Amino acid sequence: MMKRSYVRTAVLAVFLTLVLAVGMAANASAAPGKMKNLILATTTSTQDSGLLDVLIPIFEKKTGYFVKTIAVGSGQAMAMGAKGEADVLLVHSPAAEKAFMAQGNGTARTLVMHNDFIVVGPPADPATIKMTKGATAAFKNIALSKSLFMSRGDNSGTHAKEKGIWKAAGINPEKEKWYQQTGLGMGQTLNVAAEKKAYTLADRGTYLALKKNLGMDILNQGDAILLNVYSVIPVNPTKFKKINADGAKAFADFILSKDTQKIIGKFGVEKFGSPLFFPDAGKKEESLGK
Repeated sequence: MMKRSYVRTAVLAVFLTLVLAVGMAANASAAPGKMKNLILATTTSTQDSGLLDVLIPIFEKKTGYFVKTIAVGSGQAMAMGAKGEADVLLVHSPAAEKAFMAQGNGTARTLVMHNDFIVVGPPADPATIKMTKGATAAFKNIALSKSLFMSRGDNSGTHAKEKGIWKAAGINPEKEKWYQQTGLGMGQTLNVAAEKKAYTLADRGTYLALKKNLGMDILNQGDAILLNVYSVIPVNPTKFKKINADGAKAFADFILSKDTQKIIGKFGVEKFGSPLFFPDAGKKEESLGK
Protein backbone atom coordinates (compact mmCIF):
# COMPACT_ATOMS: atom_id res chain seq x y z
CA MET A 1 0.00 0.00 0.00
CA MET A 2 2.88 2.30 0.88
CA LYS A 3 4.49 1.61 -2.49
CA ARG A 4 1.25 2.45 -4.36
CA SER A 5 0.82 5.63 -2.32
CA TYR A 6 4.41 6.59 -3.00
CA VAL A 7 3.96 6.00 -6.74
CA ARG A 8 0.76 8.04 -6.81
CA THR A 9 2.49 10.87 -4.95
CA ALA A 10 5.48 10.76 -7.27
CA VAL A 11 3.27 10.77 -10.37
CA LEU A 12 1.22 13.65 -8.99
CA ALA A 13 4.38 15.60 -8.22
CA VAL A 14 5.66 15.09 -11.77
CA PHE A 15 2.27 16.09 -13.18
CA LEU A 16 2.14 19.28 -11.11
CA THR A 17 5.70 20.12 -12.07
CA LEU A 18 4.83 19.74 -15.74
CA VAL A 19 1.69 21.89 -15.38
CA LEU A 20 3.67 24.58 -13.59
CA ALA A 21 6.41 24.46 -16.22
CA VAL A 22 3.89 24.75 -19.06
CA GLY A 23 2.15 27.64 -17.30
CA MET A 24 5.42 29.49 -16.77
CA ALA A 25 6.40 28.92 -20.39
CA ALA A 26 3.02 30.23 -21.54
CA ASN A 27 3.40 33.35 -19.39
CA ALA A 28 6.93 33.86 -20.61
CA SER A 29 5.77 33.76 -24.21
CA ALA A 30 2.66 35.85 -23.47
CA ALA A 31 4.55 38.71 -21.86
CA PRO A 32 6.56 39.64 -24.96
CA GLY A 33 3.42 39.07 -27.00
CA LYS A 34 1.64 41.81 -25.09
CA MET A 35 4.44 44.23 -25.88
CA LYS A 36 4.03 43.34 -29.54
CA ASN A 37 0.74 45.24 -29.45
CA LEU A 38 1.21 48.88 -30.43
CA ILE A 39 -1.43 51.59 -30.02
CA LEU A 40 -1.29 54.27 -32.71
CA ALA A 41 -3.46 57.33 -32.08
CA THR A 42 -3.84 59.27 -35.29
CA THR A 43 -6.12 61.50 -37.30
CA THR A 44 -9.16 60.48 -39.31
CA SER A 45 -7.50 61.93 -42.42
CA THR A 46 -4.69 59.36 -42.42
CA GLN A 47 -7.34 56.66 -42.06
CA ASP A 48 -9.99 58.04 -44.43
CA SER A 49 -7.46 58.76 -47.19
CA GLY A 50 -6.43 55.10 -47.21
CA LEU A 51 -2.77 55.80 -46.42
CA LEU A 52 -2.71 53.69 -43.26
CA ASP A 53 -4.26 50.76 -45.14
CA VAL A 54 -1.06 50.73 -47.18
CA LEU A 55 1.52 51.49 -44.49
CA ILE A 56 0.35 49.48 -41.46
CA PRO A 57 0.50 45.99 -43.07
CA ILE A 58 4.05 46.71 -44.28
CA PHE A 59 5.12 47.82 -40.80
CA GLU A 60 3.50 44.79 -39.15
CA LYS A 61 5.16 42.39 -41.58
CA LYS A 62 8.60 43.99 -41.15
CA THR A 63 8.56 44.25 -37.36
CA GLY A 64 6.12 41.67 -36.01
CA TYR A 65 4.17 44.33 -34.15
CA PHE A 66 0.38 44.35 -34.23
CA VAL A 67 -0.96 47.87 -34.57
CA LYS A 68 -4.22 48.95 -33.00
CA THR A 69 -5.11 52.14 -34.85
CA ILE A 70 -7.37 54.67 -33.13
CA ALA A 71 -8.37 57.32 -35.69
CA VAL A 72 -9.74 60.44 -34.00
CA GLY A 73 -9.03 64.16 -34.22
CA SER A 74 -5.49 65.32 -33.44
CA GLY A 75 -6.74 66.88 -30.19
CA GLN A 76 -8.25 63.61 -29.03
CA ALA A 77 -5.14 61.68 -30.12
CA MET A 78 -2.94 63.98 -28.03
CA ALA A 79 -5.34 63.74 -25.09
CA MET A 80 -4.85 59.96 -25.24
CA GLY A 81 -1.09 60.43 -25.36
CA ALA A 82 -1.21 62.82 -22.41
CA LYS A 83 -2.88 60.06 -20.36
CA GLY A 84 -0.50 57.32 -21.52
CA GLU A 85 -3.33 55.63 -23.45
CA ALA A 86 -1.40 55.48 -26.75
CA ASP A 87 2.17 54.52 -27.58
CA VAL A 88 2.75 56.74 -30.59
CA LEU A 89 0.93 59.60 -32.32
CA LEU A 90 0.64 60.62 -35.98
CA VAL A 91 -1.03 64.03 -35.89
CA HIS A 92 -1.40 67.37 -37.70
CA SER A 93 -1.97 70.21 -35.27
CA PRO A 94 1.43 71.97 -34.84
CA ALA A 95 0.53 74.42 -32.06
CA ALA A 96 -1.10 71.70 -29.95
CA GLU A 97 1.81 69.34 -30.68
CA LYS A 98 4.32 71.90 -29.38
CA ALA A 99 2.26 72.28 -26.20
CA PHE A 100 2.14 68.46 -25.88
CA MET A 101 5.93 68.33 -26.10
CA ALA A 102 6.38 71.23 -23.66
CA GLN A 103 4.41 69.24 -21.08
CA GLY A 104 6.89 66.36 -21.40
CA ASN A 105 4.37 63.98 -22.97
CA GLY A 106 6.46 63.01 -26.00
CA THR A 107 10.08 62.02 -26.61
CA ALA A 108 10.41 63.74 -30.00
CA ARG A 109 8.29 65.51 -32.61
CA THR A 110 9.44 64.81 -36.17
CA LEU A 111 7.96 65.95 -39.48
CA VAL A 112 6.60 63.10 -41.60
CA MET A 113 4.69 64.65 -44.50
CA HIS A 114 2.36 67.44 -45.55
CA ASN A 115 -0.50 68.17 -47.86
CA ASP A 116 -2.90 71.10 -47.73
CA PHE A 117 -6.36 72.08 -46.65
CA ILE A 118 -8.96 73.11 -49.20
CA VAL A 119 -12.34 74.81 -48.97
CA VAL A 120 -14.93 72.66 -50.69
CA GLY A 121 -18.62 73.16 -51.32
CA PRO A 122 -21.53 72.83 -53.75
CA PRO A 123 -20.70 73.46 -57.43
CA ALA A 124 -23.27 76.30 -57.47
CA ASP A 125 -21.00 78.16 -55.00
CA PRO A 126 -23.67 80.45 -53.45
CA ALA A 127 -21.04 82.44 -51.53
CA THR A 128 -18.96 82.92 -54.72
CA ILE A 129 -15.76 81.95 -52.90
CA LYS A 130 -14.19 80.66 -56.09
CA MET A 131 -13.81 84.29 -57.14
CA THR A 132 -12.01 85.28 -53.92
CA LYS A 133 -8.29 85.33 -53.31
CA GLY A 134 -7.21 83.55 -50.14
CA ALA A 135 -8.93 81.46 -47.49
CA THR A 136 -9.79 84.35 -45.15
CA ALA A 137 -11.60 86.18 -47.96
CA ALA A 138 -13.48 82.98 -48.76
CA PHE A 139 -14.57 82.60 -45.14
CA LYS A 140 -15.70 86.23 -45.06
CA ASN A 141 -17.87 85.63 -48.14
CA ILE A 142 -19.42 82.56 -46.52
CA ALA A 143 -20.27 84.58 -43.40
CA LEU A 144 -21.64 87.59 -45.32
CA SER A 145 -23.85 85.41 -47.51
CA LYS A 146 -24.86 83.28 -44.49
CA SER A 147 -24.15 80.16 -46.52
CA LEU A 148 -24.23 76.88 -44.60
CA PHE A 149 -20.82 75.84 -43.28
CA MET A 150 -20.15 72.46 -41.67
CA SER A 151 -17.38 72.41 -39.08
CA ARG A 152 -15.90 69.22 -37.65
CA GLY A 153 -16.12 70.79 -34.19
CA ASP A 154 -14.02 67.97 -32.75
CA ASN A 155 -10.80 69.67 -31.62
CA SER A 156 -8.97 68.03 -34.52
CA GLY A 157 -6.11 69.53 -36.48
CA THR A 158 -8.60 70.45 -39.20
CA HIS A 159 -10.87 72.12 -36.65
CA ALA A 160 -7.91 74.04 -35.19
CA LYS A 161 -6.94 75.25 -38.66
CA GLU A 162 -10.53 76.27 -39.41
CA LYS A 163 -10.77 78.28 -36.18
CA GLY A 164 -7.49 79.97 -37.07
CA ILE A 165 -8.89 81.06 -40.43
CA TRP A 166 -12.08 82.43 -38.86
CA LYS A 167 -9.93 84.37 -36.39
CA ALA A 168 -7.75 85.74 -39.20
CA ALA A 169 -10.96 86.79 -40.98
CA GLY A 170 -12.13 88.62 -37.84
CA ILE A 171 -15.28 86.50 -37.56
CA ASN A 172 -16.71 84.46 -34.67
CA PRO A 173 -19.27 82.10 -36.27
CA GLU A 174 -20.01 79.99 -33.18
CA LYS A 175 -23.55 81.26 -32.51
CA GLU A 176 -24.61 81.76 -36.12
CA LYS A 177 -27.38 79.56 -37.53
CA TRP A 178 -25.50 79.02 -40.79
CA TYR A 179 -22.56 77.55 -38.85
CA GLN A 180 -23.04 73.94 -37.76
CA GLN A 181 -20.71 71.43 -36.09
CA THR A 182 -20.79 67.71 -36.82
CA GLY A 183 -18.48 66.45 -34.07
CA LEU A 184 -17.36 63.85 -36.63
CA GLY A 185 -14.21 62.89 -38.50
CA MET A 186 -13.18 64.27 -41.87
CA GLY A 187 -14.81 61.68 -44.09
CA GLN A 188 -18.12 61.80 -42.27
CA THR A 189 -18.11 65.60 -42.17
CA LEU A 190 -17.55 65.72 -45.93
CA ASN A 191 -20.52 63.40 -46.42
CA VAL A 192 -22.74 65.57 -44.21
CA ALA A 193 -21.63 68.73 -46.03
CA ALA A 194 -22.33 67.08 -49.38
CA GLU A 195 -25.79 66.03 -48.28
CA LYS A 196 -26.64 69.53 -47.00
CA LYS A 197 -24.92 71.34 -49.90
CA ALA A 198 -22.71 73.15 -47.41
CA TYR A 199 -19.14 74.43 -47.39
CA THR A 200 -16.44 72.84 -45.27
CA LEU A 201 -12.69 72.82 -44.74
CA ALA A 202 -11.05 69.50 -45.63
CA ASP A 203 -7.61 68.05 -46.08
CA ARG A 204 -6.92 67.38 -49.75
CA GLY A 205 -6.11 63.69 -49.23
CA THR A 206 -9.45 62.75 -47.68
CA TYR A 207 -11.38 64.85 -50.18
CA LEU A 208 -9.69 63.20 -53.17
CA ALA A 209 -10.21 59.74 -51.70
CA LEU A 210 -13.97 60.38 -51.34
CA LYS A 211 -14.52 62.84 -54.20
CA LYS A 212 -16.25 60.36 -56.50
CA ASN A 213 -19.34 60.12 -54.30
CA LEU A 214 -19.48 63.65 -52.89
CA GLY A 215 -20.61 65.94 -55.70
CA MET A 216 -18.53 68.76 -54.18
CA ASP A 217 -15.91 71.00 -55.80
CA ILE A 218 -12.68 72.53 -54.57
CA LEU A 219 -13.60 76.21 -54.45
CA ASN A 220 -10.64 77.78 -52.67
CA GLN A 221 -7.07 76.53 -52.40
CA GLY A 222 -3.39 77.43 -52.52
CA ASP A 223 -3.25 79.95 -49.67
CA ALA A 224 -0.15 79.61 -47.43
CA ILE A 225 -2.44 79.47 -44.37
CA LEU A 226 -3.85 76.17 -45.68
CA LEU A 227 -0.61 74.17 -45.27
CA ASN A 228 -1.27 70.89 -43.43
CA VAL A 229 1.74 69.35 -41.66
CA TYR A 230 1.89 65.86 -40.07
CA SER A 231 4.32 64.77 -37.34
CA VAL A 232 5.10 61.52 -35.52
CA ILE A 233 5.48 61.64 -31.72
CA PRO A 234 6.43 58.62 -29.56
CA VAL A 235 4.81 59.01 -26.12
CA ASN A 236 7.25 59.47 -23.22
CA PRO A 237 7.84 56.11 -21.42
CA THR A 238 9.50 57.78 -18.42
CA LYS A 239 6.21 59.56 -17.72
CA PHE A 240 3.97 56.59 -18.53
CA LYS A 241 5.44 53.23 -17.51
CA LYS A 242 3.10 51.06 -19.62
CA ILE A 243 4.10 52.66 -22.91
CA ASN A 244 5.52 50.32 -25.54
CA ALA A 245 8.61 52.48 -26.10
CA ASP A 246 10.35 50.00 -28.40
CA GLY A 247 7.27 49.69 -30.58
CA ALA A 248 6.75 53.45 -30.69
CA LYS A 249 10.37 53.99 -31.77
CA ALA A 250 10.06 51.22 -34.35
CA PHE A 251 6.99 52.89 -35.86
CA ALA A 252 8.64 56.32 -35.91
CA ASP A 253 11.77 54.87 -37.52
CA PHE A 254 9.60 53.05 -40.08
CA ILE A 255 7.49 56.03 -41.14
CA LEU A 256 10.58 58.25 -41.43
CA SER A 257 12.61 55.69 -43.38
CA LYS A 258 13.51 56.28 -47.03
CA ASP A 259 11.44 53.36 -48.27
CA THR A 260 8.29 54.49 -46.44
CA GLN A 261 8.79 58.10 -47.48
CA LYS A 262 8.89 56.92 -51.10
CA ILE A 263 5.61 55.06 -50.59
CA ILE A 264 4.04 58.18 -49.09
CA GLY A 265 5.25 60.30 -52.03
CA LYS A 266 3.67 57.93 -54.55
CA PHE A 267 0.43 57.29 -52.68
CA GLY A 268 -2.52 58.48 -54.76
CA VAL A 269 -0.58 59.18 -57.97
CA GLU A 270 -1.95 56.20 -59.87
CA LYS A 271 -5.56 56.89 -58.89
CA PHE A 272 -5.68 60.70 -58.74
CA GLY A 273 -2.77 61.78 -60.94
CA SER A 274 -0.98 63.44 -58.02
CA PRO A 275 0.16 62.38 -54.53
CA LEU A 276 -2.17 62.86 -51.58
CA PHE A 277 0.78 63.59 -49.27
CA PHE A 278 4.32 64.90 -49.73
CA PRO A 279 7.14 63.27 -47.70
CA ASP A 280 9.05 65.59 -45.32
CA ALA A 281 11.43 63.43 -43.24
CA GLY A 282 14.57 65.40 -42.49
CA LYS A 283 13.03 68.78 -43.37
CA LYS A 284 12.37 71.75 -41.11
CA GLU A 285 8.81 72.97 -40.66
CA GLU A 286 9.66 76.56 -41.60
CA SER A 287 10.93 75.42 -44.99
CA LEU A 288 7.59 73.91 -46.04
CA GLY A 289 5.28 75.71 -48.44
CA LYS A 290 8.12 77.78 -49.89
